[in-house]
Amino acid sequence: MSTFSRTEEPGAPPSPVHNGDMRLDAGVQQQLLAVAHRRTLARGESLFLKGSSPDALFGVVAGSLRVSVVAPGGREAVIAMLEPGHWFGEVSLLVGRERVYDTCAVEPTEMAVVAAADFHRLVAAQPEVHMAFTRLVCLRLRQALAWIDDVILMPLPVRLAHRLLALDAREGAGEGPVLLGVSQEDLSFMLGVSRQSVNRQLKLWEEDGTLRVRYRGIELLDRARLERHAATPP
Repeated sequence: MSTFSRTEEPGAPPSPVHNGDMRLDAGVQQQLLAVAHRRTLARGESLFLKGSSPDALFGVVAGSLRVSVVAPGGREAVIAMLEPGHWFGEVSLLVGRERVYDTCAVEPTEMAVVAAADFHRLVAAQPEVHMAFTRLVCLRLRQALAWIDDVILMPLPVRLAHRLLALDAREGAGEGPVLLGVSQEDLSFMLGVSRQSVNRQLKLWEEDGTLRVRYRGIELLDRARLERHAATPP
Protein backbone atom coordinates (compact mmCIF):
# COMPACT_ATOMS: atom_id res chain seq x y z
CA MET A 1 0.00 0.00 0.00
CA SER A 2 1.45 3.36 -0.99
CA THR A 3 1.01 6.60 0.91
CA PHE A 4 1.56 10.29 0.48
CA SER A 5 1.42 10.93 4.22
CA ARG A 6 4.26 12.48 6.20
CA THR A 7 5.22 11.98 9.82
CA GLU A 8 7.56 14.05 11.99
CA GLU A 9 11.16 12.90 12.44
CA PRO A 10 12.29 12.05 15.97
CA GLY A 11 15.72 13.66 15.56
CA ALA A 12 17.91 15.72 13.25
CA PRO A 13 19.69 13.79 10.49
CA PRO A 14 23.33 14.38 9.62
CA SER A 15 22.45 15.77 6.17
CA PRO A 16 21.06 19.36 5.91
CA VAL A 17 18.07 18.03 3.97
CA HIS A 18 16.47 14.69 4.83
CA ASN A 19 14.63 12.71 2.19
CA GLY A 20 11.39 13.12 4.18
CA ASP A 21 11.71 16.92 4.04
CA MET A 22 11.08 16.76 0.29
CA ARG A 23 7.47 15.62 0.77
CA LEU A 24 4.63 18.13 0.60
CA ASP A 25 2.13 18.72 3.37
CA ALA A 26 -0.99 16.56 3.27
CA GLY A 27 -3.36 19.44 2.46
CA VAL A 28 -1.33 20.53 -0.56
CA GLN A 29 -1.02 16.95 -1.78
CA GLN A 30 -4.79 16.49 -1.60
CA GLN A 31 -5.30 19.54 -3.82
CA LEU A 32 -2.86 18.11 -6.33
CA LEU A 33 -4.39 14.64 -6.25
CA ALA A 34 -7.84 16.13 -6.81
CA VAL A 35 -6.80 17.36 -10.28
CA ALA A 36 -4.33 14.59 -11.15
CA HIS A 37 -4.78 11.58 -13.34
CA ARG A 38 -2.95 8.29 -12.82
CA ARG A 39 -0.34 6.73 -15.07
CA THR A 40 1.40 3.38 -14.68
CA LEU A 41 4.93 2.58 -15.81
CA ALA A 42 6.43 -0.84 -16.41
CA ARG A 43 9.86 -1.64 -15.03
CA GLY A 44 12.47 0.13 -17.18
CA GLU A 45 9.91 2.44 -18.84
CA SER A 46 10.81 6.13 -19.14
CA LEU A 47 8.53 8.80 -17.73
CA PHE A 48 10.34 11.58 -19.59
CA LEU A 49 13.79 12.24 -21.05
CA LYS A 50 16.18 15.15 -20.87
CA GLY A 51 15.10 17.87 -23.28
CA SER A 52 11.37 17.06 -23.17
CA SER A 53 8.86 19.85 -22.68
CA PRO A 54 7.57 20.69 -19.18
CA ASP A 55 3.97 19.56 -19.58
CA ALA A 56 3.14 18.22 -16.09
CA LEU A 57 4.01 17.83 -12.42
CA PHE A 58 4.50 14.27 -11.15
CA GLY A 59 4.06 12.45 -7.86
CA VAL A 60 5.13 8.90 -7.07
CA VAL A 61 2.16 6.93 -5.72
CA ALA A 62 3.71 3.43 -5.70
CA GLY A 63 6.99 1.96 -6.89
CA SER A 64 10.14 4.01 -7.49
CA LEU A 65 11.87 6.09 -10.15
CA ARG A 66 15.51 6.53 -11.04
CA VAL A 67 16.62 10.09 -11.91
CA SER A 68 19.79 10.36 -13.98
CA VAL A 69 21.74 12.28 -16.58
CA VAL A 70 23.79 10.79 -19.41
CA ALA A 71 27.04 12.31 -20.66
CA PRO A 72 27.74 12.54 -24.44
CA GLY A 73 29.99 9.49 -24.16
CA GLY A 74 27.17 7.43 -22.71
CA ARG A 75 28.24 7.51 -19.05
CA GLU A 76 25.22 7.74 -16.75
CA ALA A 77 25.15 9.53 -13.40
CA VAL A 78 22.29 8.70 -11.04
CA ILE A 79 21.03 11.82 -9.26
CA ALA A 80 18.31 10.40 -7.05
CA MET A 81 15.84 7.61 -6.42
CA LEU A 82 12.25 8.83 -5.97
CA GLU A 83 9.91 6.87 -3.69
CA PRO A 84 6.17 7.14 -2.89
CA GLY A 85 5.29 10.59 -1.64
CA HIS A 86 7.79 12.54 -3.74
CA TRP A 87 6.62 15.21 -6.18
CA PHE A 88 8.93 16.52 -8.88
CA GLY A 89 9.08 18.45 -12.15
CA GLU A 90 8.06 21.78 -10.65
CA VAL A 91 11.29 23.60 -11.55
CA SER A 92 10.87 23.10 -15.30
CA LEU A 93 7.23 24.16 -15.01
CA LEU A 94 8.05 27.32 -13.05
CA VAL A 95 10.84 28.47 -15.39
CA GLY A 96 9.19 27.22 -18.59
CA ARG A 97 12.28 25.31 -19.74
CA GLU A 98 12.88 21.77 -20.97
CA ARG A 99 13.67 18.90 -18.60
CA VAL A 100 17.32 18.53 -17.62
CA TYR A 101 17.36 14.86 -16.57
CA ASP A 102 15.95 11.44 -17.45
CA THR A 103 13.51 9.45 -15.31
CA CYS A 104 12.98 5.69 -15.49
CA ALA A 105 10.86 3.26 -13.45
CA VAL A 106 12.97 0.93 -11.31
CA GLU A 107 9.96 -1.34 -10.79
CA PRO A 108 6.27 -1.23 -11.77
CA THR A 109 5.32 2.29 -10.73
CA GLU A 110 2.12 4.32 -10.41
CA MET A 111 2.28 8.06 -10.94
CA ALA A 112 -0.02 10.99 -10.18
CA VAL A 113 0.18 13.42 -13.11
CA VAL A 114 -0.93 17.06 -12.77
CA ALA A 115 -1.22 18.89 -16.10
CA ALA A 116 0.83 22.08 -16.41
CA ALA A 117 -2.28 24.25 -16.69
CA ASP A 118 -3.72 22.82 -13.46
CA PHE A 119 -0.42 23.25 -11.65
CA HIS A 120 -0.11 26.91 -12.67
CA ARG A 121 -3.73 27.56 -11.72
CA LEU A 122 -3.24 26.09 -8.24
CA VAL A 123 0.00 28.00 -7.67
CA ALA A 124 -1.66 31.27 -8.74
CA ALA A 125 -4.90 30.78 -6.77
CA GLN A 126 -3.75 28.99 -3.59
CA PRO A 127 -1.07 30.72 -1.46
CA GLU A 128 -0.37 27.52 0.49
CA VAL A 129 0.40 25.65 -2.75
CA HIS A 130 2.63 28.50 -3.91
CA MET A 131 4.54 28.50 -0.62
CA ALA A 132 4.82 24.70 -0.57
CA PHE A 133 6.58 24.65 -3.93
CA THR A 134 8.72 27.67 -3.05
CA ARG A 135 9.91 25.73 -0.01
CA LEU A 136 10.45 22.58 -2.08
CA VAL A 137 12.59 24.40 -4.64
CA CYS A 138 14.63 26.00 -1.84
CA LEU A 139 15.18 22.59 -0.24
CA ARG A 140 16.38 21.17 -3.54
CA LEU A 141 18.86 24.05 -3.84
CA ARG A 142 20.05 23.54 -0.28
CA GLN A 143 20.50 19.83 -0.92
CA ALA A 144 22.50 20.52 -4.09
CA LEU A 145 24.76 22.98 -2.25
CA ALA A 146 25.27 20.47 0.56
CA TRP A 147 26.34 17.83 -1.97
CA ILE A 148 28.78 20.30 -3.53
CA ASP A 149 30.25 20.97 -0.07
CA ASP A 150 30.55 17.21 0.45
CA VAL A 151 32.50 16.81 -2.80
CA ILE A 152 34.88 19.64 -1.93
CA LEU A 153 35.35 19.16 1.81
CA MET A 154 34.35 15.69 3.00
CA PRO A 155 36.26 12.38 2.73
CA LEU A 156 34.73 9.58 0.68
CA PRO A 157 33.26 7.54 3.60
CA VAL A 158 31.28 10.55 4.85
CA ARG A 159 30.10 11.45 1.34
CA LEU A 160 29.08 7.86 0.64
CA ALA A 161 27.19 7.59 3.94
CA HIS A 162 25.35 10.85 3.22
CA ARG A 163 24.32 9.64 -0.23
CA LEU A 164 23.03 6.31 1.06
CA LEU A 165 21.03 8.11 3.76
CA ALA A 166 19.52 10.39 1.11
CA LEU A 167 18.46 7.34 -0.89
CA ASP A 168 16.67 5.82 2.11
CA ALA A 169 13.06 7.02 1.74
CA ARG A 170 12.06 6.15 5.31
CA GLU A 171 11.36 8.80 7.94
CA GLY A 172 13.74 9.15 10.88
CA ALA A 173 15.74 6.09 11.81
CA GLY A 174 13.49 3.60 10.03
CA GLU A 175 12.83 0.09 11.25
CA GLY A 176 14.52 -3.06 9.99
CA PRO A 177 16.56 -3.61 6.82
CA VAL A 178 15.72 -1.81 3.58
CA LEU A 179 16.98 -2.50 0.07
CA LEU A 180 18.25 0.58 -1.77
CA GLY A 181 17.96 0.11 -5.53
CA VAL A 182 21.35 1.59 -6.35
CA SER A 183 24.41 -0.24 -7.63
CA GLN A 184 28.05 0.32 -6.75
CA GLU A 185 28.53 1.74 -10.24
CA ASP A 186 25.64 4.17 -9.64
CA LEU A 187 27.26 5.31 -6.40
CA SER A 188 30.63 5.78 -8.08
CA PHE A 189 29.01 8.00 -10.73
CA MET A 190 27.15 9.99 -8.06
CA LEU A 191 30.33 10.65 -6.10
CA GLY A 192 32.79 11.01 -8.96
CA VAL A 193 35.09 8.24 -7.71
CA SER A 194 36.06 4.78 -8.92
CA ARG A 195 33.83 1.76 -8.38
CA GLN A 196 36.74 0.10 -6.59
CA SER A 197 36.86 2.89 -4.01
CA VAL A 198 33.14 2.55 -3.34
CA ASN A 199 33.45 -1.24 -3.10
CA ARG A 200 36.28 -1.05 -0.55
CA GLN A 201 34.25 1.20 1.74
CA LEU A 202 31.07 -0.85 1.39
CA LYS A 203 33.01 -4.00 2.30
CA LEU A 204 34.23 -2.31 5.49
CA TRP A 205 30.65 -1.44 6.39
CA GLU A 206 29.59 -4.99 5.64
CA GLU A 207 32.12 -6.16 8.23
CA ASP A 208 30.71 -3.89 10.96
CA GLY A 209 27.07 -4.81 10.20
CA THR A 210 25.98 -1.48 8.69
CA LEU A 211 24.84 -2.92 5.35
CA ARG A 212 25.03 -5.83 2.95
CA VAL A 213 26.04 -5.55 -0.72
CA ARG A 214 23.49 -7.13 -3.05
CA TYR A 215 23.29 -7.53 -6.82
CA ARG A 216 22.63 -3.99 -8.12
CA GLY A 217 21.52 -2.91 -4.67
CA ILE A 218 22.59 -2.11 -1.12
CA GLU A 219 20.69 -3.61 1.81
CA LEU A 220 20.84 -1.10 4.65
CA LEU A 221 20.82 -3.07 7.92
CA ASP A 222 21.56 -0.42 10.55
CA ARG A 223 20.60 3.15 9.66
CA ALA A 224 21.71 4.51 13.04
CA ARG A 225 25.22 3.12 12.49
CA LEU A 226 25.31 4.64 8.98
CA GLU A 227 24.31 8.01 10.45
CA ARG A 228 27.30 7.76 12.78
CA HIS A 229 29.55 7.05 9.80
CA ALA A 230 28.11 10.13 8.08
CA ALA A 231 28.75 12.33 11.11
CA THR A 232 32.25 11.13 12.02
CA PRO A 233 35.16 11.67 9.62
CA PRO A 234 37.54 8.68 9.60
